[in-house]
Amino acid sequence: MTATTASSAASATPAPLADATRDEASLRRFLHGLPGVDQVGVEQRAAGLGTRSIKKAAKLWAIDTAISMVDLTTLEGADTHGKVRALTAKAKLPDPERPDTPKVAAICVYPDLVATAVESLTGTGINVASVATGFPAGRTSREIKLADVKIAVDAGADEVDMVIDRGAFLEGRYGQVFEEIQAIKAACGDAHLKVILETGELVTYDNVRRASWLALLAGGDFIKTSTGKVSPAATLPVTHVMLQAVRDWRDTTGELRGVKPAGGIRTTKDAIKYLVAVHEVAGEEWLTPHLFRFGASSLLNDLLLQRRTQADGHYSGPDYVTVD
Repeated sequence: MTATTASSAASATPAPLADATRDEASLRRFLHGLPGVDQVGVEQRAAGLGTRSIKKAAKLWAIDTAISMVDLTTLEGADTHGKVRALTAKAKLPDPERPDTPKVAAICVYPDLVATAVESLTGTGINVASVATGFPAGRTSREIKLADVKIAVDAGADEVDMVIDRGAFLEGRYGQVFEEIQAIKAACGDAHLKVILETGELVTYDNVRRASWLALLAGGDFIKTSTGKVSPAATLPVTHVMLQAVRDWRDTTGELRGVKPAGGIRTTKDAIKYLVAVHEVAGEEWLTPHLFRFGASSLLNDLLLQRRTQADGHYSGPDYVTVD
């Protein structure tokens, strides 16, 4: 971390944490001074909260809330403009026979497909998110990462999902990761920045906590578990650690930042477990699409089927909803 960058970082960091980003040594000292994560404790708590039962009226609320938090995602090499248009149609009207179904929060696509999504979603209140920075591996130069972000933002993206340099993080080059997040945040302009930690590659819960705080210190609006391309992707214990980080950030700075688990969340039962975790670990104010999202492709289908079940009293098969 250069002296100029450190000075800029300190001025941008909330006052209670300004010393943490003064220089590389301060950043390392802060991150390694965070309390260690009790692995057994966090896994037991996640498992315990996952057994909570929800009554019918609350379940319908939870389903609608989860639908409103979905970042409906397509991130495949074979993606086409036609597929993105079909996905935006589903985002606007997830269940055409049930117009009271909530819209999703956002569509998430590659940068070259942002313009197509924007054209289809203008005026709907549904955001367009774009992955960037050499997604999913991020193994490219900073210049190319910034160019990737510029393509997305110039095409109208409301949100950018970047990937951190996991190699640099695991080698302890925290200042490099910090500076890169800051540079990408600046390149986003008015677009919100989601920082993907790729927690499946971080090995330990302590690393997840450090990476979460590093992303928050550098200005990330959301911290996100995964690209969905690495296993394991989102898990409840990891999400607990990240929810603790944004809760503690709020307690320290007064600022609210978001969390996005992504990858592997496919069923309504899974989604409700995450909503329970949000309520119990971070707090009720995080139960909004502004602060919590699901990165998903197939999850929405199950939420729609279970919503019909709650409303009609019997299960509707997959023929009753559009399948991505």
